[in-house]
Amino acid sequence: MMRRMKWLTSIRGRFLVLSALTVGLSLALTAVLLVSLFSNNIRKRIDFELTNQINTLAGALAFDNSGKLIRPSGSLDPRFDIPYGGLYWQIVDDVASQTMRSVSLFDTMLALPADTHTNGTIHHYMLAGPEGRTLIVLERIVRVSAPGGPRPIRIAVAINNRALEEARDGFVRDIAPALATLGLILVGASIAQLAFGLRPLSSLSEGIDRIRERRDSRLTGDYPAEFQTTVNAMNQLLDTQGAMIEKARRRAADLAHGLRTPLTVLSNDALTLRERGETAMADELDHLTATMRAHVDRELALSRIAARPDLRGGDSHIAKLVGDVIRTVRRTPEGEEIDFSTEGPASLTAPVDPGDFREIAGNLIENAVKWAKARVVVTWGIDTGRIWFRVTDDGPGVRPEELANLTRRGWRLDSAKPGTGLGLSIVREIATVYNMDFELHNDETLGGLCAEITLTTTD
Repeated sequence: MMRRMKWLTSIRGRFLVLSALTVGLSLALTAVLLVSLFSNNIRKRIDFELTNQINTLAGALAFDNSGKLIRPSGSLDPRFDIPYGGLYWQIVDDVASQTMRSVSLFDTMLALPADTHTNGTIHHYMLAGPEGRTLIVLERIVRVSAPGGPRPIRIAVAINNRALEEARDGFVRDIAPALATLGLILVGASIAQLAFGLRPLSSLSEGIDRIRERRDSRLTGDYPAEFQTTVNAMNQLLDTQGAMIEKARRRAADLAHGLRTPLTVLSNDALTLRERGETAMADELDHLTATMRAHVDRELALSRIAARPDLRGGDSHIAKLVGDVIRTVRRTPEGEEIDFSTEGPASLTAPVDPGDFREIAGNLIENAVKWAKARVVVTWGIDTGRIWFRVTDDGPGVRPEELANLTRRGWRLDSAKPGTGLGLSIVREIATVYNMDFELHNDETLGGLCAEITLTTTD
């Protein structure tokens, strides 16, 4: 349902709906117009036919010696001689009070209105006819020479309105398939036009996706003139943003480098004071130096974290990064004594910046090595769209009431152990950026601490 609503609110969906409505309305109006024109044309042809029939009847009028009308005969339409045949005539001589009808009227008379006629004009009526049918009636008064002088004769000819209705219905049946086919062609043309017209917009969207996935740093390719201003502005924004981020990282590195030298000097001064027997002052300097170095290391680590998942430099190949971290840790005095084991899909990648994932894996593995007796187990995998990564050691574990403190900045479980207490808090910072779940618990199998991060990759 949500996908359908999203489609309807898109440009493509709106255009197609509007196109379908426009084409449908246009074809409906076209059909109405065509049927109206056809009906008018048929009506004109009927009027023309009935007028000719009136003229034929007028030419056949004759009187007997007593001044009575003689029934017309001769070349009249044969439908006049068929009862209810659909074509009818009626002649009225008001002077002689005489009315004649065609055989087709049978036992029916046309109820002609008592209109006032001017000589030669034709009046049009819609009157009731035989079998309850509606008739199209044309009436004309002609003056005919008769015994006793010219006499006005009313001649009316009628035809079933059904003829017009049948012609109109047949025309509708004939044009309906043609209009439906035309509608499909027009909608298809709209779809083709839409696909061609929105192709540059799709290219722009694909370019933005490439930038978000860090497969490209700016929009490239040819775009229509209407899009070029937007493309140029976006490229300028990307260039400016990239330059600012790079400048900030360089400044953080320069600041850290500038602070490390004074910190080294302070450490040497503390050593000199200790050799002179001034241990209290030496301890104070060592504490301040360690605190400042911890802050510098933390800020350096945080400066390297991507600000958002879509600003990552690429995806992380978990097996490769874990292997690199373990090879490095094995060169340390503590790491030489540890048995490392790894298990997980060799080709699995996570949508996390490689530098950020290296920071996660490095801090978790280094923390495990610090507390492990002899073994560290690193495992990873994917389950129902969720990528998980675990580091477990066989150390003493952590009391349940102290688990929540492990990710606090600078908090150390044992001050006798080397370190700054910032590793797990940095992992927590990275997990927050990528909306990961970060959990710490004691492992029932090895007995030590298990650190686990979980990342959802699908909706």
